Order: sequence, then structure tokens, then C-alpha cells
Amino acid sequence: MGDISRDSDVIEIERPPRFDYGQKVKSKRMIRNDGTFPGKEIGEVLVSKGDMGYVANIGTFLQQFYIYGVYFYEKGYTVGCKTRELDLVEGEKVENDLSGQ
Repeated sequence: MGDISRDSDVIEIERPPRFDYGQKVKSKRMIRNDGTFPGKEIGEVLVSKGDMGYVANIGTFLQQFYIYGVYFYEKGYTVGCKTRELDLVEGEKVENDLSGQ
């Protein structure tokens, strides 16, 4: 999947979300504050690669992409993550596997 931009042709929300509520996921990369996380500086690391959490909510961004609110239990907070930033933890079942895209 390409970078998120307003000009992208990908309309992820035309399909069901890849992850579901309560599924255990892990971060595929470091996630920094883009200015939308209160109480942290812009650029500050919120999640490290390999951090695990549970999908707490599912929203959309630009009426185009899913954003998963993942509760990272070791951090004690929820971070909004893009589909491409997450992997399902081994042993969990993916209902809507769109990984081939």
C-alpha cells in the first residue's frame, strides 16, 4: 500500500477493515506523534516496532483509510494506527485479509 495522501487512488474503506475489535496486533514500525496525540511533542516516539496492543476502535481518515485505535497496554495509552503499520499477532485470525494489495 502506498503512502497516505489525498491524491491516492486507494479507497481502503470500500472493503471491510483488515483487523477487528479486540484483536491483538503489533506495530510493524516506530510511530511518532504527528501532532494529533495530546501531551506529547511532535516527533516524539509513541510506539516502537514490535509493541503489542489490542484494537479498541476503528475509524476512518479522509473518507478513504481505516485508522485503528490500538490500546498499547505496556504504554498505557491508545494510538491511532494505519493498516500498513500493523500486523496481526500470531495465533489471531484475520477475518478480512487484504494483505495481497
